Amino acid sequence: MTIAGADPKAKVRIATVLEIPLDVAAHSESVRRNSGGAEVTFCGVVRDHDHGRTVIELEYTSYPNAVDVIAEVAAEIASEPDVLAVAVSHRIGMLRIGDVALVASVSAAHRGQAFAACARLVDEVKARLPIWKRQVFSDGTDEWVNCP
Repeated sequence: MTIAGADPKAKVRIATVLEIPLDVAAHSESVRRNSGGAEVTFCGVVRDHDHGRTVIELEYTSYPNAVDVIAEVAAEIASEPDVLAVAVSHRIGMLRIGDVALVASVSAAHRGQAFAACARLVDEVKARLPIWKRQVFSDGTDEWVNCP
């Protein structure tokens, strides 16, 4: 059992980049703690539009150190005193509309702490994770979106 104030690395339950579908329930369950009164899970889902254009699929490509970066971000959030546990994963490869591209779960003693920490986790992953996105549009064109 992980408790507040424990080693941040021990509070990181999942921190990875995968080419397979992400297990949302596993992320949520991995952060559950007896001392936690709140668990917040965020799912970033592939949507069917971007800037008025119809998107039919996405492809995510990562730099080789992406797993190290996501683990570093997770450890930083886990080191916050109110955070009990953290789990975060980003998917790479070809994704369809409705697929989950990012899962972030955080537990804390109170809901405000859990919501705030989960928001910071998602924002930091999006800002720092070296992943690029190729959007394929219904008109047959595509574009690469440069992530950090």
